[in-house]
Amino acid sequence: MVQAVQRAVQILRELASTGPRLGVTELADRLGVAKPTVHALLRTLEAEGLVVQDRDSSKYQLGPDLVQLGNAYLDTQELRTRSLTWADQLANRTNEAVWVAVLTGDHVLVVHHAFRPEGAVQILEVGASIPWSTCALGKAIVAFLPAGERERLLAGEPAVLTGASITDAEELVGQLKEVLRAGYAIEDQESAIGDAGIASPVFDRSGDVVGALGIVGPVERLLDESARQELAVAVRETARNLSRDLGAPRGAAARSTMT
Repeated sequence: MVQAVQRAVQILRELASTGPRLGVTELADRLGVAKPTVHALLRTLEAEGLVVQDRDSSKYQLGPDLVQLGNAYLDTQELRTRSLTWADQLANRTNEAVWVAVLTGDHVLVVHHAFRPEGAVQILEVGASIPWSTCALGKAIVAFLPAGERERLLAGEPAVLTGASITDAEELVGQLKEVLRAGYAIEDQESAIGDAGIASPVFDRSGDVVGALGIVGPVERLLDESARQELAVAVRETARNLSRDLGAPRGAAARSTMT
């Protein structure tokens, strides 16, 4: 590990998670690093367009070149590229917004968002990062991970975003087992009050889970007993088609088990 690079990345993460603007002293305290070191790192990041300094407060915030780097990642993300058509088809089939996500650490990152066809004004959620245990997308991915990776995530401190967030490890294990059985995961107001989600895993040519695809919307619409099963089938079928588009072998999902 190169310490200077690691500290520069930590600065960017701090600005992303606790910003929007932080001063040299604040960043030094958060990182436990001397102020001259932080100042030198900030000046280097500023020269590369990765942070900018606010003229009035002299504090720093994320810079515009990060957008270019993020877009480059999305452009080379095969799951996102392959999912564009399938996500649009699912949105039209269910009349709901569709998210496609990958697992990064203990969060899922939304890499594509197809708007609800007949919705009101909607906000693009590409780039949103959500704790895996609080959303259907995360549970759909984690249920099909290798046992070691799954156990590591289950051993972590569960995130609490609402009163409905699941904090009991045994309950989470039970939900993941149900995901393996049914082929889809359910989110019931665990990341935002009033919102729900239904998601299924997506597999690549090696048969490994590489992400998830799902619908998101108001809980009364997605989890209504009269519509829930039909929506779940649509999500599961679309995820299966996307997996085949990625070259996944038949029966990829059946290889995963939990004890």
